[in-house]
Amino acid sequence: MPEYAIETEGLTKVFRNRWSGRELRAVDDISIRVPRGTTFGLLGPNGAGKTTFVKMLLSCAHPTSGRARVFGRDSQEAEARRPIGYLPENHRFPTYMTGWGMLDFYGALSGMDSASRRKRIPELLNLVGLDEGAHHLRLGKYSKGMLQRVGLAQALIHSPRLLVLDEPSDGVDPVGRKHIRDVLQALEQQGVTIFLNSHLLAEVELFCREVVIIQKGKMALAGTVEELTSGSGYKVEALAVPEQLATELKAKARGFTVVDGTAHLLFANREDANQAVDLLRANHCELEALARTKSTLEDVFMKTVATAVEGPAK
Repeated sequence: MPEYAIETEGLTKVFRNRWSGRELRAVDDISIRVPRGTTFGLLGPNGAGKTTFVKMLLSCAHPTSGRARVFGRDSQEAEARRPIGYLPENHRFPTYMTGWGMLDFYGALSGMDSASRRKRIPELLNLVGLDEGAHHLRLGKYSKGMLQRVGLAQALIHSPRLLVLDEPSDGVDPVGRKHIRDVLQALEQQGVTIFLNSHLLAEVELFCREVVIIQKGKMALAGTVEELTSGSGYKVEALAVPEQLATELKAKARGFTVVDGTAHLLFANREDANQAVDLLRANHCELEALARTKSTLEDVFMKTVATAVEGPAK
């Protein structure tokens, strides 16, 4: 069994204007590896090349150069698509079908026999949180959140080993997002690989183990969520800090504010934070908090995208 669910090497897609001859490099030399049984996030602003990248994984688009493999097979081979479940962002399910009927249709397209579909469909509808009243309701009467849920069930109908999900919780309320996240985490524990494309960075941070950020077709940053959001400083909070001591601490702190009598200090490193704590103790100040600060994935994303647009500082 291949070690990686997805591998790309120098994957590139160039679109050419037939009249002007100008080129657009939608995806430009991207190489990634997604280990089997993990969750991986593909991030980037609109127009960054995420959709084109996913289309090449699914063989909906052919790469100009480079290659993509799914479980060791070239993504352009028909067999490479069999273990994949896909939920697109802009799905167009037939509105005259019921939830049950739609899953029966997609299950048949996936090669499942009727007996397997009859057993699998109610299990899936219940798994994604659609009660029995929705099973035989026409999709035209589904809410956006319900459509996302039945869309996830559609992607799972044939028990795929790789899930490619484009904005899976779009239009779903917070309770529903938590439910979907629980479903996906259970699938990950069963060995399913999940490749997620989402603008909800807080959801990605909670769920994904690794991410790659692309900008203008190029890979701008990659790593584990833990590495990318690791601590970037230390926060100290103290009560009743004398003015003279406050002035001394301001000179060493990266940030200093006072809110309702509590001094909030930010330090770039552990040594400075420890020295501040010693000074505060020596002056009989009561410590309210001492913690390592942490960047959010949104902080990392915004900084990466801004750097990619502006270019590195000279």
